[in-house]
Amino acid sequence: MDAYDLITRNASEVVTEDEVRALADDPEGKRAYVGYEPSGVLHIGHMLTANKLIDLQEAGFEVVVLLADVHAYLNGKGTFEEIRQTAERMKEQFIAYGLDESQTEFVLGSEYQLDESYILDLHALELETTLSRAERAMAEIKSGDSVTVAQAVYPIMQALDIVYLDVDLAIGGMEQRKVHMLARDTLPSINEDSPTCMHTPLIADLATGIGKMSSSKGVTISMEDTAEDIEDKVNDAYCPPTADPEPTDDGDERENPVLQIFEYHVFPRFEQVVVERPDEYGGNLEYDEYESLEADLESGELHPLDAKGALTSYLDELIAPGREKING
Repeated sequence: MDAYDLITRNASEVVTEDEVRALADDPEGKRAYVGYEPSGVLHIGHMLTANKLIDLQEAGFEVVVLLADVHAYLNGKGTFEEIRQTAERMKEQFIAYGLDESQTEFVLGSEYQLDESYILDLHALELETTLSRAERAMAEIKSGDSVTVAQAVYPIMQALDIVYLDVDLAIGGMEQRKVHMLARDTLPSINEDSPTCMHTPLIADLATGIGKMSSSKGVTISMEDTAEDIEDKVNDAYCPPTADPEPTDDGDERENPVLQIFEYHVFPRFEQVVVERPDEYGGNLEYDEYESLEADLESGELHPLDAKGALTSYLDELIAPGREKING
């Protein structure tokens, strides 16, 4: 796999393709970042973007993880002391999950976001941003039903973080797309380049396949889960024998979260996936690529229950090191 394919695999969108190709052609010294609110243990959403950071490290990038304590405070996630304690625990979990510590720089937002130069640049961007644009950018990532002034400032800070962290590539889930487009539109107003961005997919709700899996509602998978928890959650997951989205009566689409987790979490981390089955049911199935597993599920060669059994095993292997950090 060449550098561009590795960098962009499982990405929903790159902005722009030419910019990402230029980075892939010369990755030495290039820096990519993801920002995370220190709001608890790692869950499957954190892990998806962390998988992309691991890909980027393999491609030769330096990786920056912003543990966004100021952002978490603005989003009502606790006191600074509580948030910073959570940030330290999350750092340990990211390393346990598989980020190369020697290639990863962990930064607290408060290390630079309270400096005079940052605040003045922030005010300059505020002059360029309407309240309605900031509210739209924040719509999918805010806490609560109403928008506070603090939350309106939040996405503008995210734009400025790209400059102050001196990164070449900003990574986020698709819920971050509006924030990144705000950054591309407004940063030139303070004589900074529009950032290159990459967006990862969102995993569907585990139980229904409708909407995104969320740590604040519904069922999610996190590093707190025991092997038994993972097994129970995966066994109860929605898993039709197809990857094709199914339209609902409400106009939404019902996705297959089991296949999504195989595609975005398991296959990027394991060279081969083995689905264990008794000989009487055809024996084990071995897959070197996600597409073959999907095809076997579609054809009926792979039963959803057997797929779920394998997924439980591989997810637990990914999560176990972080779980030990939490419990240790």
